[in-house]
Amino acid sequence: MNIKNQHYRTIWPTDDSNTIMIIDQRKLPHQFIIESLCTVDDAITAIRDMHVRGAGLIGATAGFGMHLAAAQARPGQLANALADGGQRLDKSRPTARNLKWAVDRVLKAAEQGTDEEDKKRIVFETACEIADEDAAFCKALGQHGSGIIRDISTAKSGGTVNILTHCNAGWLAFVDYGSATAPIYAARDAGIDVHVWVDETRPWNQGAKLTAWELQQEGIPCTLITDNAGGHLMQQKMVDMVIVGTDRTTHTGDVANKIGTYLKALAAHDNNIPFYVALPSSTFDWNISNGSDIPIEERSGDEVTTISGLTDNGRIETVQLTAPGTRALNYSFDITPARLVTGLITERGVVAANKEAIHKLFPEHS
Repeated sequence: MNIKNQHYRTIWPTDDSNTIMIIDQRKLPHQFIIESLCTVDDAITAIRDMHVRGAGLIGATAGFGMHLAAAQARPGQLANALADGGQRLDKSRPTARNLKWAVDRVLKAAEQGTDEEDKKRIVFETACEIADEDAAFCKALGQHGSGIIRDISTAKSGGTVNILTHCNAGWLAFVDYGSATAPIYAARDAGIDVHVWVDETRPWNQGAKLTAWELQQEGIPCTLITDNAGGHLMQQKMVDMVIVGTDRTTHTGDVANKIGTYLKALAAHDNNIPFYVALPSSTFDWNISNGSDIPIEERSGDEVTTISGLTDNGRIETVQLTAPGTRALNYSFDITPARLVTGLITERGVVAANKEAIHKLFPEHS
């Protein structure tokens, strides 16, 4: 993605591979700060405290976190360092499938090494492969998803295609391109007129802070709305389609995504508006059949009772929204059942949200 006409990925190693660089998303859109990760503990903190977030980027950070664990391992202790680092990384956030997927992939790859130095080389190469693959998959699914947007544009005789999205499933949630935004970027590049309705996405406001800023950087017309406005816009025929991302999707098509996604899917279903979920295949959970079995992260209620923003003196500050002692329940994700999903946009194509179709597209997991 471009930021002030300069391309960035969301995560990358330094030339000597000793340090992993990330963009601290907590400071956006007011401050663009690049942060250094030097240890596996740094990677764990970045994931847990949401310096990085989004399924694909969490997976890439976990992969590079394993590299940092390996790089700091004492002689003869590499296996223990990888096992311990993997366990702690896996516990840093529970819902995103890509996290454990990346850790397991690195551990399996390391088994092929002949000695500790060879294993360290393989770990780093695998982490880089995970990041590169994430970007490539998102670019590919963007091409597949842009066909859907093109069809709507054709049906509207070239009129603007109004797309509603929720949270941030953009470049900032992956290594590059994003999932939900990739079809939008590809459609823009193909000359299709698009406009995006951006949900604010309480309580972290990833839509307001991240998605709107990201689309502005790319020159995509967009309008910020409150989370509860989506249904009204759909009733008023101001939405042509919905595209969201996902942090974990079962191999039967149930979708875990940012809290509030289920309500958008219900509103879309009631108004006969297509509801698509964009995801690289690394986000599929091939071991869970029912969405109700996906672990749902519960975060601190302070995220609901407070809010952060830029003050007149140029400082980012947090203020209290509620009366002292107000209790808040803060689930981060909800489950959208497959029956409400029009289709899944993947790097291999668009597929129906059911077990038979998904396994046909990914037969190696059958």
